[in-house]
Amino acid sequence: MSARNVFYAQSGGVTAVINASACGVIETARQHPEFGTVYAGRNGIIGALREELIDTSTQSDATIAMLRHTPAGAFGSCRYKLKSVAQNRAEYERLLAVFKAHDIGYFFYNGGGDSQDTANKVAQFSQQMHFPITCIGIPKTVDNDLPITDTCPGFGSVAKYVAVSIREAGLDVASMCESSTKVFVMEVMGRHAGWIAGAAGLAAEQEGDAPHLIVFPEIAFDKTAFLAKVQESVVKYGYCAIVVSEGAHYADGTFLAEAGSKDAFGHTQLGGVAPFLAALIKQELGYKYHWAVSDYLQRAARHIASKTDVEQAYAMGKAAVEFARAGKNAVMPTIVRDGVHPYRWSVGEAKLSDVANVEKKMPRDFISADGFGITAKAREYFAPLILGEDYPPYANGLPCYARLQHTLAPKKLPLWNQ
Repeated sequence: MSARNVFYAQSGGVTAVINASACGVIETARQHPEFGTVYAGRNGIIGALREELIDTSTQSDATIAMLRHTPAGAFGSCRYKLKSVAQNRAEYERLLAVFKAHDIGYFFYNGGGDSQDTANKVAQFSQQMHFPITCIGIPKTVDNDLPITDTCPGFGSVAKYVAVSIREAGLDVASMCESSTKVFVMEVMGRHAGWIAGAAGLAAEQEGDAPHLIVFPEIAFDKTAFLAKVQESVVKYGYCAIVVSEGAHYADGTFLAEAGSKDAFGHTQLGGVAPFLAALIKQELGYKYHWAVSDYLQRAARHIASKTDVEQAYAMGKAAVEFARAGKNAVMPTIVRDGVHPYRWSVGEAKLSDVANVEKKMPRDFISADGFGITAKAREYFAPLILGEDYPPYANGLPCYARLQHTLAPKKLPLWNQ
């Protein structure tokens, strides 16, 4: 059987380790003759629609290897959700036309729930059109909200970043609280699922350690209970360090910090819950405060990535190619937790139809009874995911990251003008 080419694309918010998955795909495909050229979509699935295919064969093995320790999306990502075939059949026909023109037989889509939905739709449509494409999803999301997989590549590293950050910031506030700042609020990502906020709780290993409060999207915000907890912490420890998820909301579902606009996936634009809470504390309790929004810093921090996360991200990319070799289709490799003491994991498998558009939230028994902390069960889950350091190489005091040349394959089709 002659070799067929590969299309790989990155989708949604990028992570510190998504390029490690790309590295796993490209390095593994290069080892097997049934895979021809690996093309990467420039800016995700948009690259396929526009026929902007980055030819990775122009990159040396050494450059591809550097992807393993390079953050963000080396080929560009996108927030672009394909509609159903009934709503926009032309998009699917365009994808197949591009795949046919470039003899692409394998589609690896590296992203979250929306991306797995896209890969599943393409798999179904290609079968209907009698031009079957092997479609394999590759899990990615800092939010850790994909079902079935024990954890999501990208989460372990952001978890490590926020736990380290609140520990360091907590020490700073503790130093100043006698005569200055008494409250610090750190905002982290997490629209509906509080996994990142919960992971910050790892920093509190002893009585009085930061964070003293965690505000989860799974628990409706209670202003009175929150302020009472803040005051209790200041009285008891001299200061209060708080981690809040961007998706914190009231009982009626209204976000504490709702900007009002929507992104391409239809999600409400969030931001600013940290200054909102800080101002509330100042108004009601009078404490001097500082706040910080981790924003892109938390998901771009490859310099402090979890070694466990890097290894799992690479393994998911490698497994995707091996699944394709085995003739599997419309599936996604998963991470399976095989043991806790010591932590052991292996590669599992899930159907894309079971993963698509399903959001996994923090279990209630991971959150303390008062709703402001994590339980021992949560700590046992989180702890191994941040283990190990995998520092990138440094030069001139700064990390060295891959700089890829986006050499595009020659176009063979008319321009896509939608």
